[in-house]
Amino acid sequence: MTTSAPSLHSGPAAVTHSAANGLAIVRLTIGALFVSVFFENLGKGLYSPAGYASLINYYIKQGHAPAAWKAVMGLAASHAAIAAPMQAMTEISLGILLVIGLLTRPAAFVAFLYLGSLWVSEWGTAWIWELLVPVLASLGLAVGSAGRRWGVDVWLAQRWPSSILW
Repeated sequence: MTTSAPSLHSGPAAVTHSAANGLAIVRLTIGALFVSVFFENLGKGLYSPAGYASLINYYIKQGHAPAAWKAVMGLAASHAAIAAPMQAMTEISLGILLVIGLLTRPAAFVAFLYLGSLWVSEWGTAWIWELLVPVLASLGLAVGSAGRRWGVDVWLAQRWPSSILW
C-alpha cells in the first residue's frame, strides 16, 4: 500500500491562492486598459479643451443618457479647460495605481465609479458591454483583495493587515 502526498493544488489554501492570482490578473488588465486609453486619448488630442468638449458634445447629442446626466456632461464640456486635464490625470493615475497594486481597493472603487459614469455617458453610442465589463471587473477588484498579490499592497498589508485600503 502506498500513500500519496497531498496535492499542492487542492484545498482551501490553493483555492485562495488561485483566486488571488485571478484578481491580480484582472487588476493588471484594468490598469493596463487605463494606461492604454490615456495614451490613445492623448494621441487623439482628447485632453485638449477643444478635443474634450467635442467628444462630450457628441455624447450629449448622439447618446441616450438621462437628461440630468447630459446636463452634467454639458457642464464638463463648458469647462473643458479644467475637465480635460482632470480626466487625463484620473485615467493615468488609476492605471498606474492598479498596475503596481497600490491602494488597490480605493483605486478600484474610483475606477468603478468613473467607468460607470463613462458607461452612462456612452449609452446609445457604443456597444452596451464595451464598458460594462470593466465597470463590473473594477467593482470586483474593490470588493476583493486584488492588491495583495503581485502588488505594492502586499507589503502594506504585512505592516497593516486590517486596513481596508488593500
